[in-house]
Amino acid sequence: MRKEMEHFINNPIYTITAEAMSNGRNNIEVVGKMLEAGIKFIQYREKEKPALERYQECMQLVKMTKEAGAIFIIDDFVDLAMAVNADGVHIGQTDLPPQVVRQLIGEDKILGLSTHEESQLQKANELGDIIDYIGVGPVYATQTKKDAVPVGFSYVDYASKYAKHPFVAIGGIKEHNICEVASHGAKTFAIVSEIVSADDIVNKIKSIEKTLQNKL
Repeated sequence: MRKEMEHFINNPIYTITAEAMSNGRNNIEVVGKMLEAGIKFIQYREKEKPALERYQECMQLVKMTKEAGAIFIIDDFVDLAMAVNADGVHIGQTDLPPQVVRQLIGEDKILGLSTHEESQLQKANELGDIIDYIGVGPVYATQTKKDAVPVGFSYVDYASKYAKHPFVAIGGIKEHNICEVASHGAKTFAIVSEIVSADDIVNKIKSIEKTLQNKL
């Protein structure tokens, strides 16, 4: 296991940017609040912005996360991750093959892979240490991906039993349902809109953590 994965294993909340849902705040401000709350694993997901804007933003975010001792992952854009020296990349089923991405980013960077069904998880298992973790979901319907079909708890149960990599449950997870997801074996939870759209991001994160701790 790559050393930086300790932050994934030891911190249950995995945050993802979504500027369009951030109540007028930019990603710099939102990530600053995430770091203030102690978040240690952050994914940058911005598909609609111009490449130059993404680059300039990520250069700043890399500096911020590094200073805070947090891990900064970029969704989809392997070239951007390499250009800003991010800690890793998260890819989906229709992106470049994991083996190719690993060759591009080198052995030291973190590589995550989204999975949505049992056959994809089985293929992920076969990748061994080419990848570091998998995404499992979407558990519920989600605002962040309109065309995503919820997989429900049966796939979370399957991943809990058969995944050979650590996994993060994702998709529609909020404070009111996170304990239900945890009861199906998930230990790491990707939370997007519940956090980025909160009036007080720091207090929202603290509240979610407390809810989860009470369950565990």
